[in-house]
Amino acid sequence: MTEDLLRLSAIDLVEGFREKRFSPVDVCRATFAHIAAVNPTLNAFQHLDEEGAMAQARQSEARWQHGAPLGVVDGVPTTIKDNILAMGWPTLSGSRTINPDQEWAEDGPGTARLRESGAVLVGKTTMPEFAWKVMTDSPLFGITRNPWDTAVTPGGSSGGAAAATAGGMGVLALATDGGGSIRVPASRCGLVGFKPTHGRVPDYPPSRFGTNSNVGPITRTVRDCAVMMNIISRPDARDWYGLPPHEGDYLAELEGGVKGLRMAYSPNLGSGVEIDPEVEAATRRAADTFRSLGAVVEEIDFDPALYALGSGAYFVMRCVMQATLMRQIPTQRQALMDPALVTTSKAHAFGVFAYSEAEQQRRVFGSRLNQMLTTYDVLICPTMQSLPERVEMETPSPHLTAVFNASRHPAISIPCGLSKAGLPIGLQLIGGHYRDGLLMQAAAAFEAECGFPALPVHGVPTVAAAVA
Repeated sequence: MTEDLLRLSAIDLVEGFREKRFSPVDVCRATFAHIAAVNPTLNAFQHLDEEGAMAQARQSEARWQHGAPLGVVDGVPTTIKDNILAMGWPTLSGSRTINPDQEWAEDGPGTARLRESGAVLVGKTTMPEFAWKVMTDSPLFGITRNPWDTAVTPGGSSGGAAAATAGGMGVLALATDGGGSIRVPASRCGLVGFKPTHGRVPDYPPSRFGTNSNVGPITRTVRDCAVMMNIISRPDARDWYGLPPHEGDYLAELEGGVKGLRMAYSPNLGSGVEIDPEVEAATRRAADTFRSLGAVVEEIDFDPALYALGSGAYFVMRCVMQATLMRQIPTQRQALMDPALVTTSKAHAFGVFAYSEAEQQRRVFGSRLNQMLTTYDVLICPTMQSLPERVEMETPSPHLTAVFNASRHPAISIPCGLSKAGLPIGLQLIGGHYRDGLLMQAAAAFEAECGFPALPVHGVPTVAAAVA
């Protein structure tokens, strides 16, 4: 029973609660027992709250017994990334420069909506310092490892969120994406990771990385992603970029398939980046799957100059924002930080004119991409150019994800197979502004046709065994 509970989706858990086959207390107890067994190896959490979670699970159990759940995730184990506020829990962003001994009296918008819906909040997940890279390690919490193979990274910066979800230590994960930080770990861990249209999911306090940053879900299935989006996309007045309420139900919008949709496939987005042969083969097969489902899929030559416009603008804006972050941290405290973050933050100096020009280039890039996405409903490409790196390697660059942070377009990563070594490969789907539901619809059609690889919930190897 414990093994079955840890493998279930949120929708399946809620169905079990409704039918009284098991209870939120059963699930919470099994989750924390599994955390005790595997988290010392995976290091997915910076903070755990077993007592608080069990109290929430008992309250949820009572509501289900009376047929009065608070919402569609009532009783489901849920994790919160370390840079998102959660009342009573320290939010340290993976950094020793933040004082944990202060009053943490407020939920971020997504945390609040999940709490209001009855989700059982398990703990805060690990991330690299200030979300600066797409691997997950920090001077404060050390290395986070991938449950598929603990010798390799789960990606980042939401690596703890993905490791927890793939490894059976939480079902839903609230995370952030400022350059690929949801999609990259989803691809590394065989999960669904969704970066919504900017402003669709409220964010507060304002991100250090401005409008490049987004809040979104990491889940095991597309249906869970839609359920979570229905909750966390509810408006919150604290986000002044927040969009009006979504008129509709993302879960209901999953129906309809892809027949007749126009899709563009690009192996590398014109980036010139070398794509691992196994990654390219898997994503080409995925494009063929969409063809077999009735979509019109065309391989395109993505304009390298257009890619350079978006990636260049993103790079300048990211560097300026990291430099601004460093200015807020006293020089003597920078010695506590990840040395690579300090070095990279000081390596590139851009002034106000360069920033202004980058902002204008970003708008041009977004406009031209918008025009492309009137010809095509969905753009398809790999999520990452490489297979998961070993944890001791330097972080790769998110060449294929960051440009869509610059353009504010919605993008989702879904599993599209395994490498010869058994490591997950992610497929990225990008849509026009506000077409979040269409992306999830296309992702759901692929999942229904191909399924996703079974997650490594049990038997997570030791580091020594993985290296051997």
